[in-house]
Amino acid sequence: MTTYTENTPIQSSILEKIKPHIELIAALLSGVLIFAGWMLDQNSSETLSVAAYLSAFVIGGFAKAKEGIQETIENKELNVEMLMILAAAGSAAIGYWTEGAMLIFIFAVSGALETYTMNKSQKEISALMEIQPDTALLVRDGMEEKVHVSELRRKDIIVVKPGERVPADGILKKGQTTIDEAAITGESIPVSKEAGADVFAGTVNMTGSVYIEVTKRSNETLFQKIIDLVQSAQSEKSPSQQFIEKFEGTYVKGVLIVVAIMLFLPHFALGWSWTETFYRAMVLLVVASPCALVASIMPATLSAISNGARNGILFKGGAHLENLSHVKAIAFDKTGTLTRGKPEVTDIVIREGLSRESLLKAAASIESRSNHPLAHAVVRFVQNEQISFSPPDHLEDVSGWGVKGTFDKKEWRIGKASFVGIEEASAFADGAALQFEEEGKTIIFVSDDEGIAAVIALKDVIRDETKQALKTLQEEGIFTIMLTGDSDKTAKAIAAETPLGTYIAECLPEHKVDHVKDLLKKYGTVAMVGDGINDAPALATASVGIAMGEGSDVALETADIVLMKNDLPKIAEAIKLSRKMQRIVKQNIIFSISVIALLIISNFFQVLDLPFGVLGHEGSTILVILNGLRLLKRV
Repeated sequence: MTTYTENTPIQSSILEKIKPHIELIAALLSGVLIFAGWMLDQNSSETLSVAAYLSAFVIGGFAKAKEGIQETIENKELNVEMLMILAAAGSAAIGYWTEGAMLIFIFAVSGALETYTMNKSQKEISALMEIQPDTALLVRDGMEEKVHVSELRRKDIIVVKPGERVPADGILKKGQTTIDEAAITGESIPVSKEAGADVFAGTVNMTGSVYIEVTKRSNETLFQKIIDLVQSAQSEKSPSQQFIEKFEGTYVKGVLIVVAIMLFLPHFALGWSWTETFYRAMVLLVVASPCALVASIMPATLSAISNGARNGILFKGGAHLENLSHVKAIAFDKTGTLTRGKPEVTDIVIREGLSRESLLKAAASIESRSNHPLAHAVVRFVQNEQISFSPPDHLEDVSGWGVKGTFDKKEWRIGKASFVGIEEASAFADGAALQFEEEGKTIIFVSDDEGIAAVIALKDVIRDETKQALKTLQEEGIFTIMLTGDSDKTAKAIAAETPLGTYIAECLPEHKVDHVKDLLKKYGTVAMVGDGINDAPALATASVGIAMGEGSDVALETADIVLMKNDLPKIAEAIKLSRKMQRIVKQNIIFSISVIALLIISNFFQVLDLPFGVLGHEGSTILVILNGLRLLKRV
């Protein structure tokens, strides 16, 4: 026989799956025990009934009681959790087990749902940490040595090979390459780098092997700043959260002080008997408990979250819903947010006498063997044109310039103007390339044995729904601004095609954070919409961070709201849903406070018994829950 002294893998797996839901399971089990206690009470099994109720108290109230006690000790201040436990205990003390257990059950369910929601919304930024390399190839005395990035010092020379990520910020000292800087600038098109150019940790070296002089230590890099900014912004509490915490402490103190006074004052001042005095104090403790106040917010919030999820909008918590209703300005990233995030061919000008089909066949053939995103765009375009092509006879990748190859017994060159002849390229087709550049497009030239054969313009095109989304937001009175790492020409061209309020170009991640902070000072509540790693600090800094569902893992983890289908018009829907939720929450709060005040006054005039107090208290709770459930309907 095998004796198990530790959990088996299967048992551990089951425990891991159950752990996040343990509070909800405990709350539901508490509800079952309450029902069992009530049934036993109906059958005059008083001892068993009390045992069931007591079990419901312990199972349903353990988590909240533990939380309340720990927070009271840590903060040296009483909280709502403690008030609910005292109210339930007070009910049991005067023989009203059912009422006390119901208080525990309702509060436990709301607490479990809140914990579940928070667990879903809180994620580590481990994916971001994994992008930055741990090691680097350090050149020392002519030899290459692999070292940890923390050992790198300024002036060190490191080697970065094709396909590797740059391990540190620095200056390119030797070699030429193309680097994908999407992780830093958000720009989808890789940038050619030559000696003297700045390079950043976390970016991808795509083509040539290069030597880089380190200019910053690992804890000072631009990439590390992104991580630090995200962590810093996430740790800061919102003003609303601080207000709620302050209100909670004041509310609990006020109720307990009044109950303490009620235990003695009526006996001496009004001549009540000790029994009546204690009874009225317990009724006060029950009716003053904030079940209805808590239910005013949580069911409405969860309903709104469910509504949003059903319509492609993922809210990570109620606080973000609240903040969204106050948004006065929204900042947008460009690449992958307002645009599709991939370059597409927009224009082709071909030399007279050269057939379009033969040109496209040659271009697609040569580019089909290149890994550059622009090459992929050309191949996609030709495939969409349903033009078939064969592989090139020969191909050579000239790092930082373009590609050259042989197709159909002719030599072709595809790349930048300096690769095919600057003067000839500028004059081609009456300077068509210059016009395309003014429109913010990226240009590549195609040449053959006779000279320039064609100029191809590419652009990261605007999403179909972008214009309507921005127009709707403006109609809602919300200011819109684009923050992009692109050049001013590109940004200006995009802004001209959309109803944006304004734009700011050439933004690194830290610049985006600065601009978001400026917007916060001017407008108070600001949202940021992005999809890339470079957007994460700005998403975390904004009052509300909104990520595109197809964006990077870090953006999705950092954001407060995710548009699961990359549907920008959903932002306006989310704002309308948020504003409706705020109206319902205000209705619930006013109603619940009014009911509590009415019950307290009725108790003071001795016209309210405990069963009716619990009925009024729980009845108001049910009503505010039902009112909150209206948010399940489409806005």
